[in-house]
Parts: sequence; C-alpha cells; structure tokens
Amino acid sequence: MPQIPDPIRDGLARGWRVHGGAHAAAPARIDCDVAIVGSGAGAGVTAEVLTRAGLQVLLLEEGPLRSSTDFRQREAEAYPQLYQESAARKTRDKAITILQGRCVGGSTTVNWTSSFRTPEPTLAWWRSHYALDDYTSDALAPYFAQAERRLHIGPWLAAPNENNDLLRRGAAKLGIPAAAILRNVQGCWNLGSCGMGCPTNAKQSMLVTTIPWALDHGATLLVQTRAERLVLANGRVRALQATSLADGRPVEVRARHYVLAGGAINSPAVLLRSQAPDPHGVLGRRTFLHPVVMAAAVFGQRVEGWQGAPQTIYSDHFLETQPIDGPIGYKLEAPPLHPVIFASTVPGMGEDQARWLRQFPNTHVLLALLRDGFHPEAGGGTVHLRPDGSPELDYPLTPYVLEGARRALLSMAEIQFAAGAREVLPVHELGTAASSWAQARAAIAALPMEPLLAKVVSAHVMGGCGLAADPSRGVTRPDGTHWQLANLSVHDGSLCPTSIGANPQLSIYGIVNRLAQGLATRLGGRPAALA
Repeated sequence: MPQIPDPIRDGLARGWRVHGGAHAAAPARIDCDVAIVGSGAGAGVTAEVLTRAGLQVLLLEEGPLRSSTDFRQREAEAYPQLYQESAARKTRDKAITILQGRCVGGSTTVNWTSSFRTPEPTLAWWRSHYALDDYTSDALAPYFAQAERRLHIGPWLAAPNENNDLLRRGAAKLGIPAAAILRNVQGCWNLGSCGMGCPTNAKQSMLVTTIPWALDHGATLLVQTRAERLVLANGRVRALQATSLADGRPVEVRARHYVLAGGAINSPAVLLRSQAPDPHGVLGRRTFLHPVVMAAAVFGQRVEGWQGAPQTIYSDHFLETQPIDGPIGYKLEAPPLHPVIFASTVPGMGEDQARWLRQFPNTHVLLALLRDGFHPEAGGGTVHLRPDGSPELDYPLTPYVLEGARRALLSMAEIQFAAGAREVLPVHELGTAASSWAQARAAIAALPMEPLLAKVVSAHVMGGCGLAADPSRGVTRPDGTHWQLANLSVHDGSLCPTSIGANPQLSIYGIVNRLAQGLATRLGGRPAALA
C-alpha cells in the first residue's frame, strides 16, 4: 500500500491542543465557552459550528485518539481499541450485543458509512406525539444539505459487491423494491474494513473532518478522559468533573454552556450520576436500539463479504407496507462479514460451527433493523447505573418485538433462496440450516422466539434524553436544551423520541447542525454553519 498522509499526526505536529493518554497531561482545571462531552456525530458537528461562531470549545472523549496509521484492518486490534467494552457491550440480561464506538470520532470512526435522512413518517410521528412542530422534512432540509456537502454524502458509483448485490437480485425476483445507500466517503478504496477504522481517510467521519477543523481553529481535545458528573446548583451546571484514565487525576471543566454528546447510553448516564432533575421520570427511558436479527446463507459462488463497500443496497419494503404503529416493521441491509464477528455470532459449536467457518468465503448475511418506539409493546429500554456508576441498558424483548423478528427471519430467508442460496441458517441458538424455502419457512415458524435464544444485536442506540415540547414527555426542549438546566444541551442520538427507522448518523448530523447553529446564536457567537 502506498504511503498515505495521516491528518491526525500532521495536526498534532502543527500544535493541536490535545491532552490526555499519550499526550500532554490535562491541567487540573480548564475554562472555556462550551464543553462538549463526546466526539461522535453530534459532538463533531457541534464543535465545528461553535468554533466557526468564534466560541472557545473543549471536547472530552473517553476513548483514545487513533488515526489511519493505526488502522490495520485487524479485528483483534480494532475492537479493543475503538469500541465500547471491546465490541461486547450488552444489555442487562445479555440478550442483545451493542456495538458503539469509543474513540475520537465515536461511532462515525467505525460505522459502515450508510447515510439516510430522517424518514418523513418518523418526523410525522414526532410532530403528532411530541409536538415537535418544526421537525418537518422541509425545515430540516437545509441542515441536511449542509451536512451532506460538508461530509461528501452522496451516491456510491461503484457496482455493489456480491454480498449486497445478492440482496438486490433476490428482492428483485420477488418483486420487492431495493435501492442504493448514500455513503459519506471521498476517494474510497473499496476495501471493506470500515468497521475497523478507515486506513485511507476516505470515510468522512468526525475524526478527519469536523474535529480537525475545530482543532486547527483553536479548540481543545481531552482524550482518555471520562466525564463523571455535572455539578449542579440553582438550575444550572456549575462545573463538569472528569477523570484522566491514564493516571486517575481529576479534571474540572468550567464553561458557560455544556453539551452532552456521548451517545444514547453514556449521555443519560452522566445525567444519572449527576442526579440531574427528572421530575417526570423520563431520563434514560425510551432508549431504542433498532434490534437486529440476521440470516446467513451459503452460495455456490464466492461471496467474499469482507471485500468492497460494506453496505450499498437496502430495502424498506417491510417498513412501507404497513402502518408505522402496526406490526413492527424492519429495514433490510447486507452487513460486511469479518471472521471474528461472524464466528462470535453464528450459532452452534464444534464441528457444526467449523463447517460454517469453512464455507466463510461463500457465506452471505442479511440483517433486519426492527423499527422500535412506535407501539406500546416496543417502548425501548431504560438506562440504569451499576453500583460502580457505569451504565447498562435494560431492554426487554417483548413478544411483539420477537414476533417481528420471526417475520424478518422469514423475509430474509425467502430473499436469499430467491437469490440462489444453497442453504439458509436463521441466526438463532436453535436454528438449523434449510436447503429449500419451504423447509426454512417451516423451521423458522417453529423456532421459540425468546430472549437469549433469538440472536439479537444492534449498532444504533437512540433515545433516553428525548426531545419534546413539554417536560412531561421528554428530557430536552425542541432546541436541544435540557428542560430543567438552562446551560446544558444534548446533541446526540439520545434526543430521538423514537427510533429513527434508518441508520442514524445523517439524522444526527442534520438535526444537530440546526441545534448547534441555534445554540451559537443564543451564546452570542457570529452566524455559523457547516461549510
């Protein structure tokens, strides 16, 4: 591979103000205009907008600062370095595995680049149930357009890899519409290792876009520094108490305004540790996951799902053909395949699992993102604190959700057989491979759909600090400000009153872009936008 410039190392050499971990020790106290907890989608957008507005910005990130030089396409290195709990974060009952980033750039550094604007049915639900009257597609469109230009979000012009094209071909044979996914890349090498960090800096994550811009223009970054709690008094945040994970030293941050953008498990956790006012008992509740179930298939030809752009084809057929508050709908996509994730997810053991691993080059997987949050029996979960103060999510898999999971397994198996699969395995602890659609249909219908038997994962966490037009229904006002704390805002996926029904990164970029511009104005900054 030719030598690739490393913009992070170049920035550090230029004198970026970065403290913590292997960098200079953080001072015991830091003063700034705005302190942002996190460095993912919401934090990165907020940092650039507020820095452009002339405000002094500080970002705190619990994870390390890694860059393209460190991204060597090796799962054994990437998961411990770049993910929460080494890519093994789980719900309280261990029934759902949750993939979340824990590094500078957050999940934008390790996601698969899929970019969707917030669907209009979701926005309509927010307007009718949470009185978010100005959350319309037209009102948000300029902010989405700015984010799309800034982050090079657009059509993927290369042909889909075989893994994605099998979804397209199978759906077409059944008369099911499928379409192309927009991606946030520039000069992509089509390597397929997006989930391990982009080694060519093609992925336009916060790591290589907004955060470097903010650092070049005077922002400060604390890495490997955990936000512990907010010090509260008289309806305001007086200070943020943090801990350096390198040496355990305390760090105090004093700011005019504070922004929580640590993700939809960690942001509620900071508020819980801070004993933030919660008069209506809504903090940490209605936390959503897009629970994901999967079906694996073996084909006669090589699929090589680890090569090429990871996600380029999707189908919303099973979202659009029923009411949003009816039987739970689901979005279909084709995830990339890498051996560690595959081996830790596929059911079976011993010779049975070894047989699947021998067929790994010919294996194809579909996933279904279940759209939770729109039905009384899909109310999401609740963030709690363990005795040591760390967060965990209690997310009950209700019969309603699991019935949707069964329908999704059936849909995926039918598509895979239509695409020419030799056998299909529902990813379930009691799943068995079927050699025909009729056999698969009968076997999936007989599976006991119960937590810990149905294999459920997620990479999308939303809610817990939801937006609402009155405090009885949400933690935050429509402008992102906390209802009871005047100088605190939330700018991440925890704002969502429901799940989004699509991969959430572009929703966060667009919505937070608008909120950050409003915040800049309220703080007396000059007019600013993503550019």
